[in-house]
Amino acid sequence: MTLRPLPPAAVARFRADVERLVARGSDGATVTEPVRLALAVSGGADSMAMLRLGAAAFPRRIVAVTFDHRLRPESAEEAAMVGRVCAALGVPHHVLCPSAPITGNSVQMRARDARYAAMGAWARAQDMSFLLTAHHADDQAETLLMRLQRGCGLSGLSAIRAVRLDSFGVVLRPLLGWRRTELRTMAADSATPFVDDPSNDDPRHDRTRARALLAATPGLDPVALAASAGFLAEAEEVLVRHAERIWAERWHGPDHGLSIAAESRDLRRRLVRRALAETRVRLGIMQPAFERDSANVEALLDALEAGRSATQAGIMVRTGPKGWIFSTAPPRRSL
Repeated sequence: MTLRPLPPAAVARFRADVERLVARGSDGATVTEPVRLALAVSGGADSMAMLRLGAAAFPRRIVAVTFDHRLRPESAEEAAMVGRVCAALGVPHHVLCPSAPITGNSVQMRARDARYAAMGAWARAQDMSFLLTAHHADDQAETLLMRLQRGCGLSGLSAIRAVRLDSFGVVLRPLLGWRRTELRTMAADSATPFVDDPSNDDPRHDRTRARALLAATPGLDPVALAASAGFLAEAEEVLVRHAERIWAERWHGPDHGLSIAAESRDLRRRLVRRALAETRVRLGIMQPAFERDSANVEALLDALEAGRSATQAGIMVRTGPKGWIFSTAPPRRSL
């Protein structure tokens, strides 16, 4: 396999992007030793370009991992193709597979969950602190449009985070400032093979429709949309830190009163979700299911603002002299 070299300016740009995110992902601590980087490489043009950039910018410091979803007959050969390129570059390569077939509704979401779970477990076992994915500006713009359509709040509109803490370590997205076209051109010009996943053109998927909207609307600039998502993510980080301070100061347990009625609606939303989750853990409540980061608590907040008690997720919340009190919801009356 004969691979042509990449433009030095692109390699330098990628190196700077990764080093900036590594510093952020290290909580501002000085990184004194070279870190090992795990690259999630699917075989698509974006991730193959990232593989080439990583190998050039951080020689002998990267490892590639491919998750074979086993959703298409061609996937095994695509993973093998990634392995051949890695061998030519001298990059260690690992192939992971799902522990059980990915089936049912929302296959793309199930596939994503299975992929991150497997890669996270692998990275943890390999003692890798950073996992890099090839999400780029066009992905970010598409995600922002999808979240706007769903009526998401600030957290959702922050879209794809450049730095995300995960159970095993830190996920970095160093290509969020890069366009899909420049990555694809880079792969082609460097004689780097890649594959096109046909599911990316399936109109049944929300992302495919968002991509088509961007392509048909020249006035929508993906780079500008991606930048907006980045600014929203910065605002989200400020609110998260502020909510953490309030929580540390005012949460003393479910029955001690959480005094947050005077805070903004957004902060009340975040803190009441956290209080519900904490109370469920303390009281051993498992049902009904509750998603702390995405649960709709608007009706609960409306009731509390009006001075009424309300129940959600198996918890009754009522107003008290020291704030909102959380307790087990009474059993529902049978008809």
